[in-house]
Amino acid sequence: MVKFSKELEAQLIPEWKEKFVNYWQLKKQIKRIKQAKVPKQPQAIEDECVHSVFSSIPSLARKVAAKFSGSGADPDTNIIKVRRKTMGDGDEEIYETELAQLFSEEDEVRVFFAKLDDELNKVNQFYKRQESEFLEKGEMINKQLQILLDLKEILGDRRRKSSPSNTGFFPDSPARDSNYSASLGDSDKANSQISQTEEIITRLEKNGINFVNSTTKTKTKKGKPKMAMRIDIPATRAARAITAATSMQWEDLVSSPSKEGGSVEFLNKRKVESAEKIIRKAYVELYRALGLLKKYSSLNMVAFIKILKKFDKVSCQKASASYLREVKNSHFISSDKVVRLMDEVESIFTKHFANNDRKRAMKFLRPQQHKESHMVTFFVGLFTGCFVSLFCVYAILAHLCGIFSPRTETAYIETVYPVFSVFALLSLHLFMYGCNLFMWKNTRINYIFIFEFQPSTALKYRDAFLICTTFMTAVVGAMVIHLMLRAAGFSPGQVDAIPGILLLIFIALLIFPFDIFYRPTRYCFIGVIRNIICSPFYKVLLVDFFMADQLTSQIPLLRHLETTSCHSFAGIFKIHNHEVCHSGRLYMEITYIISFLPYYWRAMQCARRWFDDGDVNHLANMGKYVSAMVAAGARVTYSRQSDHVWFTIVLITSVVATIYQLYWDFVKDWGFFNPNSRNPWLRDDLILKNKSIYYLSIALNAVLRVAWVETVMHFKVGPAQSRMLEFLLASLEVIRRGHWNFYRLENEHLNNVGHYRVVKAVPLPFREIDSDS
Repeated sequence: MVKFSKELEAQLIPEWKEKFVNYWQLKKQIKRIKQAKVPKQPQAIEDECVHSVFSSIPSLARKVAAKFSGSGADPDTNIIKVRRKTMGDGDEEIYETELAQLFSEEDEVRVFFAKLDDELNKVNQFYKRQESEFLEKGEMINKQLQILLDLKEILGDRRRKSSPSNTGFFPDSPARDSNYSASLGDSDKANSQISQTEEIITRLEKNGINFVNSTTKTKTKKGKPKMAMRIDIPATRAARAITAATSMQWEDLVSSPSKEGGSVEFLNKRKVESAEKIIRKAYVELYRALGLLKKYSSLNMVAFIKILKKFDKVSCQKASASYLREVKNSHFISSDKVVRLMDEVESIFTKHFANNDRKRAMKFLRPQQHKESHMVTFFVGLFTGCFVSLFCVYAILAHLCGIFSPRTETAYIETVYPVFSVFALLSLHLFMYGCNLFMWKNTRINYIFIFEFQPSTALKYRDAFLICTTFMTAVVGAMVIHLMLRAAGFSPGQVDAIPGILLLIFIALLIFPFDIFYRPTRYCFIGVIRNIICSPFYKVLLVDFFMADQLTSQIPLLRHLETTSCHSFAGIFKIHNHEVCHSGRLYMEITYIISFLPYYWRAMQCARRWFDDGDVNHLANMGKYVSAMVAAGARVTYSRQSDHVWFTIVLITSVVATIYQLYWDFVKDWGFFNPNSRNPWLRDDLILKNKSIYYLSIALNAVLRVAWVETVMHFKVGPAQSRMLEFLLASLEVIRRGHWNFYRLENEHLNNVGHYRVVKAVPLPFREIDSDS
């Protein structure tokens, strides 16, 4: 049987952990009450309990007498007295417990009930605050929905009047553009149109929508005044970013220009549909928040019941009944506002967003969690075994064919090594990400909420391991086939295109449109990469700059991808001069660009965040990536031009960049080195219980950050050994990044916990008049 303390720790909401009943502290206090009995002999403790039983006989008699007399008083309730005091304006209630009966361990018991009162007051106040916030949010969303319904109703009526053949809100038009219009030819209809437009504006203003009459500011090309309606909605970008984008204004939702001098009313279909999606998302997030608050209430109630039962058992008294009566009458249990609001949200959502189909509505409001399948675990093991077997086969074949002999090693290494490195580094990164997912799950770091992933489609750690092992099995299998064909006598021109074909297969799989092979994850990845490449033109979310940080650790992969692409095209066009892909001005320029790009993208993201937030720290962070760009460029130049001048430049720029990066890793990204922390050189809150792990992680990150020293040493080794050394260093950087990821998200999670955020904040589409500045 699982202990309740472990069950509570597994089920509580991590972001609200500090606001739950501190069950563990109360258990410690009960142990102190029990330890107060230790000096007594076991027989004395037993006699005391027996004495308490016999001493309760008179009270039992009094109970019977009271029952027959009709008074109904229960003497056991007089053991303690729980008083409820009203504070402030009458909204805040404070519970205080007084001991009405002497206990043998009175001091410890008094401390226990004082702490219990503190916990009850804490839970009650937090529940009231969250309940008030969610009720206010629900009222606001209801207003937004009413505005949307009025807008659709009025414009639907206008559409039907102007086009009797069309009966829908958004009928198909021959042009199929986002705006549809109904022109009125004569002046009477034009005047009627203007009056009806004013009716639309009047009705919507009553519901809180903000209109701006811009007749004095905006005119049409023919000089006709133009009436504009402004509505705040998030900027258009990927669907996952709707809830996080900043507001922009919709112009000309209702307007009155006309080429013929008359009046034209038009509605932007996409914008109304987008507003509807936002309101639907707001209801989903509100419903989820209410469900979490309901869970918060029930878990705390069970915690009070369990801890009071333990107290009764240890103290040989029956104090739980009277205290639990007060707990049940407290606001966090007695209030039914959350349940009623949940029912209301279900009803509204079913009616307006699910066509009165409750089953469909509940799929949105209560999405089913993706169940972990044993089949995934089976395939992970299967592909792992296949990879190991194929790699052993490849090593044996390579040795028998003399691939790594001095005569043939150069051509083969230059052809096959880049392909192997690209997929091996990618697979290693996926493996590290799978380890991150495993650790985040076990330590209850809410990475799904932080990254704004969909819970039903978010990648699990077993899925990451499955993708990793599948990749490596396919790559090593292709390498074995490539080697066997070469050994069979096929010319290099006939088989060197295999790496390129494999690369194209994986790219095609990435953009595969059908809903198989983790399509939500693939498309999310494509969207994030698009946002990174187009920096700083997109608003930066956490998942965007987190992925951009991953790319800064995969510069060797990008350079190998360049070489792989070159060799693949050379194989297709039957060019066998490998020097084309390793020297020349064009190759050097591309190498510089690839070395700069990840740092440039990350620097542009910092600039955009500074532009949006106005936080100078983002500019300081941008300076870190600029210094890294300078150091990377110096190292690339030194690899081509080895002299004392460039050695000095590389040393200075790399040392400065490394110190900058280490400071930012430890202080900003991980939140360590807080001089006032109760954990020396760390931070106040730590998720891992063993502090030594954090100190070891600091040392490991510092050592791996200076791995660039090898690149300037120029060891005298052969081509194969040099390539293997490069691959080893690139792998160490990927491992460092995976290690960095855990602490970066741990710090983000703890900062998020400090604000008690459990659901996404959805910026609503319509701005109320009284909130318009």
